[in-house]
Amino acid sequence: MPAKKPNLLVILIDDLRYDEFGAGGHPYMSTPNVDRIAHEGALFERAFHTTPICSPNRASIVTGQYASRHGIIDNVARDAMSHRLPNYHLELQRLGYQTAHIGKWHMGNDGMPRPGYDYWVSYDGHGKLMDPTLNHDGLHVQHKGYITDIMNRLAVEYLERKRDKPFSLFFAHKAVHPDAEQAADGTLRISAQGGYVVADRHKHLYRDDVFPRTPNMMTPDEVVRHKPAWAECFAMKTGETARRILDALKSGSQEEIRARAQMMAAVDEGMGEIFAVLERQGELDNTFVVFLGDNGFFFGEHALGPERRFAYEEGIRSPFVVRYPRKVKAGTRVTDLVICQDIAPTMIELAGGKPGPQIQGRSLLPLFARGSKPARKGSRAGWRKSFMIEYWAEQAMPWLVGMTYKAVRTDRWKYIHWVNRGRAGELDELYDLDGDPYELENLNRSRAAAPVRERLRRELRKLIADAAGL
Repeated sequence: MPAKKPNLLVILIDDLRYDEFGAGGHPYMSTPNVDRIAHEGALFERAFHTTPICSPNRASIVTGQYASRHGIIDNVARDAMSHRLPNYHLELQRLGYQTAHIGKWHMGNDGMPRPGYDYWVSYDGHGKLMDPTLNHDGLHVQHKGYITDIMNRLAVEYLERKRDKPFSLFFAHKAVHPDAEQAADGTLRISAQGGYVVADRHKHLYRDDVFPRTPNMMTPDEVVRHKPAWAECFAMKTGETARRILDALKSGSQEEIRARAQMMAAVDEGMGEIFAVLERQGELDNTFVVFLGDNGFFFGEHALGPERRFAYEEGIRSPFVVRYPRKVKAGTRVTDLVICQDIAPTMIELAGGKPGPQIQGRSLLPLFARGSKPARKGSRAGWRKSFMIEYWAEQAMPWLVGMTYKAVRTDRWKYIHWVNRGRAGELDELYDLDGDPYELENLNRSRAAAPVRERLRRELRKLIADAAGL
């Protein structure tokens, strides 16, 4: 008799940093249910987003492709394209799975059902934190209440359904993204209701807690000394329009950081409810659970915020924990370089299929097979040694115009090439992450580092060509 196929569950949190949960190292946030995934499974210490912004990265997760291949390169309303993505759920349907999407889609701004899903609940654009209108399988339904609680309830109700097939649920929270409206051209407008909205029962949490400063929380003038590509951008952030957005979000303040932690409390409650349902059904240990974010976020590091789009570690690192006792030993910590594109081929392989040649990620299953002991820092033989990060300047924030880049990260090094800044790479950035984890000293003009810089430039050119299928 063939082995029982596992259920597949992805929980995606909007804008969550790699360290914004208890097991990820947050200094005061309590997330016992999310932490359970890490304690009973694996925590990936170096998991990354390759285009750290909502729409492109979500498309990368469901396709297993770089943005330069799947074509969703920014948050502009590419609705038609998002209906035609080679989503891994299409393959799961062929492999006998019942598939569902609950929550934020945001690849294209319409919330209509996409191919690959037997059950669909979503909303237009970013949605609303309170009293949202949701699209249930093509029918718009007005809901009352806090969206995280509504999403949690819908996920539990779906899991409680009787079924004769294994399920694959893609559960995408709006938290911890603030309330905002996305125009068709990608422009972000903070709603009249105001940025972060917290459930009343959690407003008392963390009132006196302080997120510690790090060495790279600097003033713009300090940053520009080592990162001259930022001079124009920082000058534009002093304008009236920019200040209005930044003030509305309380960008980089302790109040903003606490509000995000408070919002995560409702997410964690929902995670506990999901565990309870699966345990009652006897399906928890037969369910492959992945918890991650859709991009990073800056709390003032490198004078950045509310940006998440840039290739410094706070922008590209992802919270990433996995639970599946059949293959993942409890307490495993993985230090190999993992990217969000690795989810799609992992899911297809777990379902009994074979990832197609269009998929650029790699199945994580070999890491689990060899991951009974914590790996030393660095990628193992046979695993990737580098990956690309890419971003196309867009106008969601008025100061971001012209900040297009391509970057490469290896176990030790990072090289950022600013496409529209400077001549012949003179404003580019190079960091030795072993000796300079906060990315303070730009070695791009260092003679001693010149051989490394040239090697990384060659590697980046190769990654760019491979990502585009050239």
